[in-house]
Amino acid sequence: MTTIPTVVVTPSAAAEAYAKTARQASGGAVGDFGSTVQQALEKAVQTGHTADDQAMKAISGGGNLTEVVAALSHAELTLQTATVIRDRVVQAYQDIIKMPI
Repeated sequence: MTTIPTVVVTPSAAAEAYAKTARQASGGAVGDFGSTVQQALEKAVQTGHTADDQAMKAISGGGNLTEVVAALSHAELTLQTATVIRDRVVQAYQDIIKMPI
């Protein structure tokens, strides 16, 4: 039986990865945090649309089943990632609100 390797992603590593992606997409210019989040959300929405398109192709009798499963798995992982990030942002906000002044 083989073990599945796990990868631990820290918030700083995720931020660096998004920043590197943003620099590559914009030709080296670094955007602010808001534009980075905006780009990440746009890519997440695009992933969902791609999965929908692949599913519709499969329903209509065309498309490759492997591509459909891969697109749906990618969309599911993207949704789970967005949910975790949202939960952490809400938790951080709640922690800040609880701080004494």
